[in-house]
Amino acid sequence: MTRRTKLSLAAAAAVLVIAAAIVGGLLLTGGDEPGERPVLAIKIDNVAAARPQTGLGSADVIYCEPVEGGLTRLAAVYTSELPEVAGPVRSARETDLELLSQYGSPALAFSGAAPELGPLLADAPLLNVSPAQQPGAYFRDDSRRAPHNLYVRPRELPEGSGRGADQVLRFAPAPSGGTPVAEHTVRYPAARLRFEWDGQAGRWLVELNGTPLVSTETGQLQAATVVVQHVTTRPGTAIRDAAGAPSPVLDTIGTGDATVLRDGRSFDAGWSRPDPDDGTSFTTDTGQALPLAEGPVWILLVRD
Repeated sequence: MTRRTKLSLAAAAAVLVIAAAIVGGLLLTGGDEPGERPVLAIKIDNVAAARPQTGLGSADVIYCEPVEGGLTRLAAVYTSELPEVAGPVRSARETDLELLSQYGSPALAFSGAAPELGPLLADAPLLNVSPAQQPGAYFRDDSRRAPHNLYVRPRELPEGSGRGADQVLRFAPAPSGGTPVAEHTVRYPAARLRFEWDGQAGRWLVELNGTPLVSTETGQLQAATVVVQHVTTRPGTAIRDAAGAPSPVLDTIGTGDATVLRDGRSFDAGWSRPDPDDGTSFTTDTGQALPLAEGPVWILLVRD
């Protein structure tokens, strides 16, 4: 083989490597736009009749939202891996529209919404992938009672697009400081979430009302970072509980106080999100950047 032939073969191999890298990048990001990725959010039931849930172990970020009646509901955001099945799927809330806009134009899987939310959902930068739009992706589990038995096959849904979790939230080594803690409990009127540090696993183990919170495909749920984000609220326009109290709308744009748990330590923090398209950032009480630990993130929205 001549030297010129060897150089030609090497050049061709280099072109193939570069092309593969480009194609791989496009597959990872989900499109031609720089940084654009497939993004899916699923509203998941969190009452006793809905547990154990399915598909939560694959979520990059899980938001816990207070809703009417003192209950909580979960918004699971997937930007890197989709589960085969997720659920039980429940209805959207007005809070979701503002909360999810930081991810760009995600697909939102939900099982319905109050009629008053229809125009707001239509105007939001979300791709509606509810059963009304994608009936073939959903099914009922006859072993459970409705409405806690609706499930979705996420891989059969159209893709939303936008920013990955690592573009909305910052991940990096922790700053110095913080207080070593073994556990932290967050109380809602009708739910108590406890996070216990497992130093061997390097994760916070999630419990709900004194029992491990389990996803059927992965077992007890774990978090690398837990954020308790204090937010202001305003009355919603639609959904009300049995006592007539409206479902709260949580203000996730602005600033406020937070507690960040990572690496077995607790940090007093502040959060900031100036605009709907901005991700949420966190700083220590001295103003130093406070990134999150690599891995699943739980963000508990708590009413001030």
